[in-house]
Amino acid sequence: MPRATATPERIYQLKITLDGSKPPIWRRVEVADTITLAKLHTIVQAAMGWYDSHLHQFSVGAEYYGVPHPEMDVRDERRLKLNQALTAPQQKIRYEYDFGDSWLHDIVLEKVLDPEPGVSYPRCTAGKRACPPEDCGGVWGYAELLETISDPQHPEHEEMREWLDEDFDPEAFDLDEVNAALRTVR
Repeated sequence: MPRATATPERIYQLKITLDGSKPPIWRRVEVADTITLAKLHTIVQAAMGWYDSHLHQFSVGAEYYGVPHPEMDVRDERRLKLNQALTAPQQKIRYEYDFGDSWLHDIVLEKVLDPEPGVSYPRCTAGKRACPPEDCGGVWGYAELLETISDPQHPEHEEMREWLDEDFDPEAFDLDEVNAALRTVR
């Protein structure tokens, strides 16, 4: 028998923006305010389109939260709830994914909402642009990659198109695809 999930009391509408992306790459998601930062990590990965193959951390004020590791000075992300990190609209936290490429995300609490009857959370309600490919060098490397693939005369054009996937469209955003990924988050 499937496990019944309790209806959350409050929903946080968050805007997740990839810092330094021009034009901006972002997602608007609605989540229960009681999720942990560990679950928020999984939600960000699904909403943005990352593959969760690199380290990450959250910056909440002067504290860092992530997966406990003896060589990293981070608190356990499983022990902090979102409503402890964000308590009022317009507050934000930072999320960093892949310490080599340093994909920085601003996560802003836009609104506190009542849950809608019959709606499953988390859900994405809007977004813009495709997630950059993993391991392309952060926002600067991604900008160079876009330049390369948009110029058929560039010496690395064919190689980069092949590496990416011929169908890669940096402007693409598929709300249904993002929500399908979010439905797998438990």
